[in-house]
Amino acid sequence: MKKNDRFEATYSQGTLTVTEIWVDKVTGVNYLYHQSGNAGGLTPLLDREGKPIISTVTG
Repeated sequence: MKKNDRFEATYSQGTLTVTEIWVDKVTGVNYLYHQSGNAGGLTPLLDREGKPIISTVTG
């Protein structure tokens, strides 16, 4: 795996205001990224119990 290949965008919406879901290919943890103008933020996606949403990681 190349250094830049750890995260994969699985969902993207918008152009000026962007919402994306990124998956960590090593741990499977899903992250929500939101950008509006020059500001942005990244946070893990959580289920109803407050646990991170984890996708199945394929080799």
